[in-house]
Amino acid sequence: MHAGGIIRGLIGLALLAVAACDMPAPPQSSSRPEARPSRPQSGAAPVPSANSEALARYYARVERDLLSRGLLRRDGGGPDTPYTDTDLMRNFERIAFYDEYQQGAGFRPSSGRAGGLRKWQGPVRVGVEFGSSVPEQQRAKDRRLVADYAARLAQVTRHPITSVSTNPNFHVLFMGEDDRATALARIRQIVPEVGPNTLAIFRDMPRSIHCLVVAFSGRGEDHTYRRAIALIRAEHPALMRESCVHEEVAQGLGLADDSPAARPSIFNDDDEFALLTTHDEDLLRLLYSPDLKPGMTPDEARPILRRLLDERAGGPV
Repeated sequence: MHAGGIIRGLIGLALLAVAACDMPAPPQSSSRPEARPSRPQSGAAPVPSANSEALARYYARVERDLLSRGLLRRDGGGPDTPYTDTDLMRNFERIAFYDEYQQGAGFRPSSGRAGGLRKWQGPVRVGVEFGSSVPEQQRAKDRRLVADYAARLAQVTRHPITSVSTNPNFHVLFMGEDDRATALARIRQIVPEVGPNTLAIFRDMPRSIHCLVVAFSGRGEDHTYRRAIALIRAEHPALMRESCVHEEVAQGLGLADDSPAARPSIFNDDDEFALLTTHDEDLLRLLYSPDLKPGMTPDEARPILRRLLDERAGGPV
C-alpha cells in the first residue's frame, strides 16, 4: 500500500510520496467526473457521480480484504515485532536518503542513488481543506484526525507542528473523484509556480494510488521544505483514510522512501501496519534531531545517528 519518492519541480526539490496497493484495480475510466445525477438539496453534500461511487465501493473491498488477512494493524507494534538500534540505523538511511521515483519523471522508478537529508527547518502549520463532495459530518471527523495527529507528531519530533485554520504551509486536501478540477485549481493557488509534471501527478492520479504528498523546497534550499500538499481521497473508508493521513503527513516531513526491511512500520509496502508505529516515531525523532542538517549525506549522518542512538534512554537496544 505504500511507496515514496522524489521529483524536481520549478521551486527546488519536490518530494513525492504515494500510498498504493498491489490489489488489482477496477477498470479505468475517464479522469473527468461524470455528471451528477441530480441537484442536491441546499446545504447537503452533492450526490456523488457513478465514478466516485464505484471508487468508494472498491476501496471498501480493499480495506475488508486487508483486514481479513490480519493487515492494517493499529497496535503500533508489539512483542512479535522487535527491532534493534542496528535496524533503526539501516531503515533510517534507506527511508530518509533514498527515493522511489526519479525526479521530474512522475512515477518512473528512481536510479537508486542516495540523496541529501530533507526536512523542515521552520514551523509546520497543517491546514485541512475539503472538496464539495465531503459531507460536513465527515469534515468534522477529518479535522479532529489531522489535529490529533499533528499534536502527536509535534510531541514525537519536538519540532513546531501545529494544526491551523489560517496560513497553513502543509495543506491536507480531502477531495474525491468529483473534486478533481477543484483540487488542481487549489494546487495552482498554493504553488503558483508549480510545474506541469507535478500538476500531472494530481490530474492523472490512477485508482491504484490511494493518496499522495508533494513537499516543496525553497529556491536555493533544495533540502529544506517550505510547503507541502497531501491529497487524501474522499472515497476512502475510515481506516484507510486514517492510514493515508498518517503516512502522507509523516512522509511529507522528510521520510520519503519505503523499505521492505522496516518493521513495524508504515514505511513498507506490505500493508501490515495502518498507523504510525513506535519504530516510525523513532525515525522521526532521529530526523528532527538538531544535529542532523538538511543536505547531509549518509556518510556524514551515520556517526551522528550512531551517537544519537547510543544516547537514547530506554527503548530497543
